[in-house]
Amino acid sequence: MNMNIFIIEDDAHLLDALREGLSQWSYEVSNPNDFSQVMEDFVEQRPHLVMIDIQLPKFDGFHWCREIRAVSKVPIIFLSSRDHPMDMVMAMNLGADDYVQKPFHMDVLLAKIQAMLRRTYTYEEASSDVIEWNQAIIDLKKGGIYKDGKTIDLTKNEFFILSVLIKSNNEIISRHELMKMLWDDDQFINDNTLTANITRLRQKLLSLNLADGIVTKKGLGYMAVTL
Repeated sequence: MNMNIFIIEDDAHLLDALREGLSQWSYEVSNPNDFSQVMEDFVEQRPHLVMIDIQLPKFDGFHWCREIRAVSKVPIIFLSSRDHPMDMVMAMNLGADDYVQKPFHMDVLLAKIQAMLRRTYTYEEASSDVIEWNQAIIDLKKGGIYKDGKTIDLTKNEFFILSVLIKSNNEIISRHELMKMLWDDDQFINDNTLTANITRLRQKLLSLNLADGIVTKKGLGYMAVTL
């Protein structure tokens, strides 16, 4: 599987040069189609590494680094002509893994990318740790949900129930199935506890306007729907 590198850069000439240089090493290069929809493109592309410029339309690179790091541990490299130490400190404090100043030599950047990908994915095959549901980004590793600048945290049971329903692809999951899955996951749960977890889950989703995404099918069970 080729590694996907997501580049948030508004300089079309530099973007083309990066695309050409990286493609020679069999890297796939993607970029946002709209600088106000960067997170949507990030989730869709599921990149293995992200490169970000600081000065961008709409929001700066620090903003997008913060947004990405809130939902993913993907490696992030800043590319910027700004050389003030505080810019580098800010980037690292926001979770970036490296800071490369422009102009840079392509061979040096490539070496950094290869080293970072090797460190990140040597022992762990790259996999999607986020999914999108009704314009919300769901972190499968941290158990958090992010939408419109808001993040909510769920308990283990609540997150398990939500992820099972979303992954069922609009199919109904019976109460019995949910309880059996939770028992198998060592989360001992009975009928009343399941009801309480569903209620709390909906209450938390309400703050993101997603409560109606969990539907009760009377006598059958529950399902996650697209709003």
